[in-house]
Order: sequence, then structure tokens, then C-alpha cells
Amino acid sequence: MPDHRPEPTAVEATPASNGCEAVITKVSPRSVPDTVSRLCELVAAKGMKLFAVIDHSGEAKASGLELRDTKVVIFGSPQAGTPVMVSAPLAALDLPLKVLVWADGLETKISYTAPCALAERYDLSDGLAGRLAGIDALTDALIDS
Repeated sequence: MPDHRPEPTAVEATPASNGCEAVITKVSPRSVPDTVSRLCELVAAKGMKLFAVIDHSGEAKASGLELRDTKVVIFGSPQAGTPVMVSAPLAALDLPLKVLVWADGLETKISYTAPCALAERYDLSDGLAGRLAGIDALTDALIDS
């Protein structure tokens, strides 16, 4: 059966107070399970740690509830995140990084907090903010590969 998913594009951005996008949403050319699988592969290939995959829709179904296919992939690098948390302990609320993979009708979308929004939230220096910026390239590779 042919896959009629649209070409991947950035589809949604929610502005933060400083003009950067608070949440970035992109369209994946794959199903939710295949997107999650590919993201986990990319995380491993980059030498990062995969902490967890949270299956919100699976847990909802196990409780007799309905929820669109919704999963959160939690990953990161202690080498990148630890200095951020040393400087701003509350950043541990947002670290490790998270990508939401979710079904939106016939599309699969991926959403995550923009690195610039995290940098603003925790008043990070440019150097520390740069430690979080790799999520943009990672998600670009996810939707392009």
C-alpha cells in the first residue's frame, strides 16, 4: 500500500517572548512507530543516551482510554547537559531533551522545545545554549532521512 504522507516540512512554531520559537513542530514522512524507531537509531548513532520512550497512547489504551498515537522520546548527553544544569539547576526540569512524536490525522508530527526558548528560560550563556542546539540538526536528519 503506498504511503501518502506529505513531504516533511516545518509546520508550526509557537513564538516565545524573545521572538524565538517556543515549540518547534515538524512533519515526519514516517508513521509514529517508524519515526520513534528512526529517532532512537539517530540518538544512538550520535553517541547520546536514550533514557526512555514514553508510550502515552499505549498507557491510555491499557486504561481503557483513547488517545492518538503519542510517544515521547527522552535522550541526551551528560557531557552536554551537565554543565547546563550546573549553571542553572532548574534546567533539570527540561533535561534530558524530549521529542514528542504524535499522530495528527494522516500526518506524523514531531515537536520539541526550541533550544533558544530553553536558553531564555534559564538565562544561559551562548556557550551553554549551544549545548542544546543539536536537537535541531537531529530532528532535521530525522525528517530528511
